[in-house]
Amino acid sequence: MTLRAAHGAAAEALAARHLEAHGLRVIGRNLRWPDGELDLVCEHGDSLVFVEVRLRRDARFGGAAASVGPTKQARLIRAAQHYLAEQGRRTRQRPARFDVVALSGLDGRQIEWIRDAFGL
Repeated sequence: MTLRAAHGAAAEALAARHLEAHGLRVIGRNLRWPDGELDLVCEHGDSLVFVEVRLRRDARFGGAAASVGPTKQARLIRAAQHYLAEQGRRTRQRPARFDVVALSGLDGRQIEWIRDAFGL
């Protein structure tokens, strides 16, 4: 595993713990398709929550939250569409949203959870 991959895995684990502490239930991790990837899929009440985890240690380029631009959003939407198609009718009828968990480091002190960060 590369250092970057190890940092990514640690960031996703930290984000999952943070979300679980706030009442979400993680039901999927690192789900990949050729045209997109979902870091975390969670349930929050009746809703499905597709979560993008971003780690940026340097805010010179806008920080972690700013790194989820239109191109990344489109890839996340396509990945969510794949997920919903694979899960079947019951899942497709649930409300869904996209959240972003932005981390400024791996110490857990600076976590920004942006609920409903963008729409379909």
